[in-house]
This record gives sequence, C-alpha cells and structure tokens, in this order.
Amino acid sequence: MTDERAQRVFLVLADPTRRLLLQHLCEESSGIAAGFATRLPIMRQAIIKHLVTLEQAGLVTAREKGRERQYVPRPEVLSTITTWIGEISAQWDQRLAALQSYLLEEPDTSSAQEQGTNASANTRKDEESKSP
Repeated sequence: MTDERAQRVFLVLADPTRRLLLQHLCEESSGIAAGFATRLPIMRQAIIKHLVTLEQAGLVTAREKGRERQYVPRPEVLSTITTWIGEISAQWDQRLAALQSYLLEEPDTSSAQEQGTNASANTRKDEESKSP
C-alpha cells in the first residue's frame, strides 16, 4: 500500500458519516443512496457525496442499477490497511514487552542501589555521632 493511498483512506474514514455508510454497506453487501436516505437522518444528496468520496478512496465500487447507483464495499482495501495496522501493532507489542521486562527487573537493581545508599548514610551518621 502506498502512503498516498493509505492517507486517502484514513482521511475518508475520519468522517463518522462515511464510516457509518461503509459499515452499513459491509453489513448489507451493497446499498443505494435512496435506501440510506430513508433510514439515516441525512439528505440523499449528502449521502451521494459521501458515497462518491468512499468510491474515490477505493473503499467501494459503484454499478449502475436502473436510475440509481448501487455501491458495493471493497473489503480488500480494508484488509490491506488492517495488515499494515497489525504490523505496527506487533512492533509496539515488542517495544512494550521490552519495557515491561525492563521495569520488572528494575526494582531489584533499585533495591541494591538503595541498600548501598542507606549503608553510606548510616556510616556517615555513625561517624558524625562519634565526633565531639
């Protein structure tokens, strides 16, 4: 996936109305603007603009169906994004596991350092108490 295409997909999906339309399309396998207009509190023309934007990003395809255009989701585009997100997630999982391992080991070293610091402080106190 190119960075430009990924950016376009993420920008398109940043809009909650377009995410809602894409979700409905994925659940129903296809849909037309008039059908969405009867169920959603959005005007048909606004729905058409959102569907065209989804189409331009490659998230849906449109077919002529009489006087309407039928929109069909393209899950392969989302699977490419999902794969990319999975790779980044795996990298972060590795980093977080390394951090967790480090933090779990840290108290042992801190305890040794604290014991050394406490011993030094106790020695100073003993020396001060012996001084006239």
